[in-house]
Amino acid sequence: MIRRRELIAGVSAAVTPVLWPLAARAQQAGIPVIGFLFTSSAEDGKEVVSGFRRGLRDAGYIEGQDIVIEFRWGNGQRSIMQQLAADLVRLQPAVIVAAGAVSSQVAAKAATSTIPIVMIAGGDPIRYGLVDSLNRPGGNITGMTYILNELAGKHLDLLLKLVPGATTVGYLVIDQTSDVERGYIGDLLTAAQALGRQIIVLECRNASDFDKAFATMIERQASAVVVSAFSLAFNNRNKIVALAAQHKISAIYAQPQYVYEGGLMSYSGADVARQLAIRYVARILKGAKPADLPIERPTNFRLTINLKTAKALGLEIPRELLIQADVIE
Repeated sequence: MIRRRELIAGVSAAVTPVLWPLAARAQQAGIPVIGFLFTSSAEDGKEVVSGFRRGLRDAGYIEGQDIVIEFRWGNGQRSIMQQLAADLVRLQPAVIVAAGAVSSQVAAKAATSTIPIVMIAGGDPIRYGLVDSLNRPGGNITGMTYILNELAGKHLDLLLKLVPGATTVGYLVIDQTSDVERGYIGDLLTAAQALGRQIIVLECRNASDFDKAFATMIERQASAVVVSAFSLAFNNRNKIVALAAQHKISAIYAQPQYVYEGGLMSYSGADVARQLAIRYVARILKGAKPADLPIERPTNFRLTINLKTAKALGLEIPRELLIQADVIE
C-alpha cells in the first residue's frame, strides 16, 4: 500500500523542481545546465534519453562533470507542460530540450523567448508557429522534425510488403482536429488509393476506444493497422499490442518501443536523440545561436521487426525487409 506522504511526494516530483539545489551548485561551479522537457514518463523516454546522453558523450560532455541535466516529465498530462517548462526556465539553463508531443515545444516557447530551445518534433514547426522557416528558424528554437505525415506512405508501403493480402487497413488516429493527424490521414489516403487499398480511420480519444476500434476493424475485415504516433497511443501501447495479437491484426508503429514489447513492426528515425545532442545542443553550449542553426529532418530511418510476432501471425518476412530491418528474436 502507498502511504499518503509517498503519494504526495510522487506527484510533486513530476511538477516541482526538486533538483534545484543540484542545478544551483552546477551554475556556481560554472557547469552548464541542460533542461530536458518530455511529454511522457521517464520510462517511456528511456530510449530517447539514452541516445541523447550518448550524443553528449560523443561531443565531449560527461554528465555530472561537464554538464548537468534537469529532467521534467509530463507523464502524458498535457495540462502540466506549461508549469514544467516554467520550472526549467527558473533554473536559467544554457539550453532546453523539448521532446515528445508538440505540447512540449509549445510550452517551452511560451515559457521563454531568450533561452535556446532544441526540439525533437513530430509535426511541422512552421504550422504551429514555433519558427519562421526550417532553413532560417529565427528566434530561440531549432532542432529536428519528422513532419510525420510525410512518413504515411512509407508506413503503409512497408506494412503491405509484410501483409500483401491486406485490402482494408485501419488507422488508429488520436485527434482528427490536429494539423499533424489531418496531414498524416491525407497522405495515408492518397497512398492507399494509389495502391488500391481502403483505409478505415478510427478515432481513439481515450483508452477504452481502442477496444471499439479493433472490434470495428474485425467487423470491416481489416487485417492490418497503422497506429498513430501520438502520446495517447504510445502510453497505451501494451493494450494496443495485446489487442493486435488477440485479433491477429498486423500493425506498424511510429516508435520501436512497441516492437520491443511484442508489436509487429515499426519505422522511425534512427538515433535522432543522439544526433540532436551532437548537432544542436553541443554547438549551442559552445556559443552557436539557435536562429543560425537550420531545422533538419532525420536522414537515417530504422525498420524494426519482431520475428516472434511475425511467426505468431503466420507472416513470412520478405528478404528485402530482412536485409534492412533490425530483427528482434
